[in-house]
Amino acid sequence: MKSIVLASLLSALFVTGAVAAELKVGYVNTQRIFRDAPAAQKAAKKLEGEFAKRDQDLQRMAKQLQGLQENLEKNSVTMAESDRRAKEKEFGELSREFQRKQREFREDLNLRQNEENAAVIEKANKAIKQIAESDKYDLILQDVVWVSPKLDITDRVIKALAEGK
Repeated sequence: MKSIVLASLLSALFVTGAVAAELKVGYVNTQRIFRDAPAAQKAAKKLEGEFAKRDQDLQRMAKQLQGLQENLEKNSVTMAESDRRAKEKEFGELSREFQRKQREFREDLNLRQNEENAAVIEKANKAIKQIAESDKYDLILQDVVWVSPKLDITDRVIKALAEGK
C-alpha cells in the first residue's frame, strides 16, 4: 500500500516537465547509517559491553551441557540405572535453564538494540532535515528498491552525525 501511495505521489509530481525540472530528490541508505555512522558504532560497542558477561555465561553453560551430554553418551551403558536417570534429569534441568536464559538474553538484547537504533535514527533524521533545508531538497527517500548513486546523500548524513550536528 505504501509503495502505491508513493508511486502515485511521485507520478503526480512528475506530471509537468516544469515541476520535474525543479524537483530535488535525495536518498539515504539507512543500513549504511546503522553500519557506518559513529553514533551507531558507539551504540554497538555499548551493547557489546552491556551483554558480554551474559553471553560468556551462556557460552559456559552450553559447554557444560555439551560435557554432560558427552558423558551420558559415553558412560550411560556402564552407569547404574539410578545414576543414569539422575544425570539425565540434571541434563534436562540444565537444558531448560539454558534455553530460558538464552531466550531472555535474545529478548533483552533485541529490546536494547531497538532503543539504541531509535536514538541513532532520531539523530540521523535531524541531520537529514538540516541537509534537506540547507540544500533545498524537495524529497528525501529511505529504503528504496533502487536509486541512482547521484541521489545518494548517505555520506553527507554520516559526516554530519560524526560532526555531532
